Amino acid sequence: MLRQAPFHIGTSGWHYNHWKGPFYPENLDSADFLKYYCQKFQSVEINNSFYKLPEKETLRAWKNAVPPNFIFAVKGSRYITHMKKLKDPEQSLARFMERIVTLEEKLGPILFQLPPRWPFNPQRLQAFLAALPQEYRYALEFRDPSWINSRTFKILTDYHVAFCIYEFAGYLSPRMVTADFVYIRLHGPEGPYQGSYDHRTLAGWAEAIRTWAAQGKEVFCYFDNDEAGYAALNALELQEMLATG
Repeated sequence: MLRQAPFHIGTSGWHYNHWKGPFYPENLDSADFLKYYCQKFQSVEINNSFYKLPEKETLRAWKNAVPPNFIFAVKGSRYITHMKKLKDPEQSLARFMERIVTLEEKLGPILFQLPPRWPFNPQRLQAFLAALPQEYRYALEFRDPSWINSRTFKILTDYHVAFCIYEFAGYLSPRMVTADFVYIRLHGPEGPYQGSYDHRTLAGWAEAIRTWAAQGKEVFCYFDNDEAGYAALNALELQEMLATG
């Protein structure tokens, strides 16, 4: 596996027709979006897996379409996080994992995003983390503020699971590191999935990423402000800052 890079910058999803013009060439066929994306980035977060598990054939096609050092992060199923709220996860986890391991060596961290109005439940969290297959990396994004506490951080640290650092609609989570890697999601500065990050903000993230990388942490950072292709443009700018600085 060719994974020397200490940081991986990309976007949450890549199949956006409204990115034609701002990011993709106007005449590019949507079937070639991933091929073009790979020319600019070395990682992407698969987002549609939250709504529906991609077929094995689809995952295999994606795996074969990207370069050897490319990494797919994968967002966990909403059935696990939002419908069952992590309860009795063994069967649903097994089904999810059995599908996404099709990505083989290109499978990166697996993100589970918890719902916004589900309060702190440490027992449920601990049981869920204990059920996760240990050979993979995981990150958890907590949308309900009651989860942002020292006990959550301790549980995540005990299981070597990353606290997902994120910005969402003006809220910036703590920059807490609980694993041997850092996972960041930037959902937009102006509202959910809207707006473009300015140069100063991106420079701040570049500085933080360099610091974590210097501490031996592998860093994954994905932009989710897909409006007008801002995610791809911001990711390109941040990537350039890291390459030159």
